Amino acid sequence: MSLTRTQVEKLESSGYRFVGSHNHAAAKICHWTKQSILDRGVCYKEKFYGIESHRCLQMAPAVPNCQQKCEFCWRDLSYTQTQWEGEYDDPKTIIDEAIEAQNNLLCGFFGNDKANKEKLEESKTPTNAAISLAGEPMLYPEIDELIAEFNRRNFTTFVVSNGQCVDKLKNLENEPYQLYLSLDAPTKKIYNEVCQPQISEGWDNLNQSLDTLASFNSRTCIRTTCVKGRNMINPEKYGELIKKSNPDFVEIKAYMCVGSSRYRLTPDNMPTFDEVKSFAQKIGENCGKKIVNESEVSRVVLLQ
Repeated sequence: MSLTRTQVEKLESSGYRFVGSHNHAAAKICHWTKQSILDRGVCYKEKFYGIESHRCLQMAPAVPNCQQKCEFCWRDLSYTQTQWEGEYDDPKTIIDEAIEAQNNLLCGFFGNDKANKEKLEESKTPTNAAISLAGEPMLYPEIDELIAEFNRRNFTTFVVSNGQCVDKLKNLENEPYQLYLSLDAPTKKIYNEVCQPQISEGWDNLNQSLDTLASFNSRTCIRTTCVKGRNMINPEKYGELIKKSNPDFVEIKAYMCVGSSRYRLTPDNMPTFDEVKSFAQKIGENCGKKIVNESEVSRVVLLQ
């Protein structure tokens, strides 16, 4: 079951460009890609990890698919599908067309006098794939081959997963450059309230994936989206969960009131940078990590 024409049009009106012929994969220009081309700043991932914002391809192979309906998600959750149904496009097609779509979306900058021409030229050949735009990428049937194809093209890949596809994670033959697991609750009760799993074993799956993370050879990262009044409690329990997964990095980031999340939460649920930093400090004390970097404009800190 793919997205309807109306759903596709709605997403395209907000900047998505669907690729392939089955309406499940898409690319979208990141805010920081545009800012970098205009020399107005870069994504925190450039600051933290050295990737180049102007050469980053933000994409997703499984836009309509996810096992959760997180209340802080910017997506319209009305069409979320927890399992893959129907046919799908192959990785090479998705990557080729995603790069083409990105180039088409950026073509307007060539007429902008404020654009950095050197960066603009380099943006035509992206070198990093942020596989995190929307949906759960591990639900795409050929996620392993998608990562492999990016690897063959000398991309770095940042894959963000909700940890629900335990077996797929365990059996990945092609590891991404950096694997993220989202940890957005310290307890099962808060997880059920905030992440709203659409399958019964959500919390157990997440914990199994956290156990699996330590076995990866790639760089690993835990990312927590902080929603004020909802999940910014029990730093010691976050610390316990992070400790057992033994990630290379931990990102503690503020919820931002954008997209469809505005119908579920309010600006009052957005913590300040200082609140995020303070909470991160407490989590770090409970998992043996320290704040090593930060980006105030993105309200995110990095623990290592």
